[in-house]
Amino acid sequence: MGKVIATRLLENGYKVIAAARRTEQMADLKKLGATIVSLDISKEESIVTAIAEIEAKFGVVDVLVNNAGFGLYGAVEDVAMADARYQFEVNLFGLARLTQLLLPGMRTKGAGKIINITSMGGKIYTPLGAWYHATKHALEGWSDCLRLELADKGIQVVVIEPGAIRTEFGSVLSKNLRKHLPRTAYTKFTQAVADSTDKFVRDGAGSPPEVIANEVLKAAEARKPKTRYVAGQYAKMTIFIRKWFGDRVYDRMVMSMVK
Repeated sequence: MGKVIATRLLENGYKVIAAARRTEQMADLKKLGATIVSLDISKEESIVTAIAEIEAKFGVVDVLVNNAGFGLYGAVEDVAMADARYQFEVNLFGLARLTQLLLPGMRTKGAGKIINITSMGGKIYTPLGAWYHATKHALEGWSDCLRLELADKGIQVVVIEPGAIRTEFGSVLSKNLRKHLPRTAYTKFTQAVADSTDKFVRDGAGSPPEVIANEVLKAAEARKPKTRYVAGQYAKMTIFIRKWFGDRVYDRMVMSMVK
């Protein structure tokens, strides 16, 4: 999804700095004109070095798109705390540190946009996704507070909430779930969620990542962007059901998908 977002911005005349851990996989973006910077969002030294390099070459960043993230699924009892902490490092603390380091330049300029890619998972929940949803719920609240803090600084904070998108997310989720099967006390449940996820991937469900790239571009170009953009398969529907029909109805709906 990050590549598609970067490509869409390049196509529309933006000077794009693509920060990634696996820079060898960014050759296609480099050919399109992107500047590639090495960044491991879970490591303080890497973040500080990347920001120093970016600001030395380009000065103040006008638009920050925080897109890094992954989904760690498994029963709360099964997931090691080290893995849970790493989920928070990637999905919340890393991007928070990145934002901290870029904010002084934006404040001095009196302008800037911070676009945080959360998930419909920041408003809903799914079976065995406690740690993943915890990070996305946290990012939603963090973004709201940041928006208020920066309201008089000329800096806008936007949240993009993707629904089901055709990426590696489902395959990685299922693979990680199956690692727990030999030792979990939740075998039947874990197997059902993994099988349901595999079927979803096989059926080619989900929206193309371009729908999220379109929302990012829309937010980047809007003089007064919305605080939230919701896009992608199931996003608006599931958020609506959770909000207006309550937890019990939502519980029954989501559990029916893994039986």
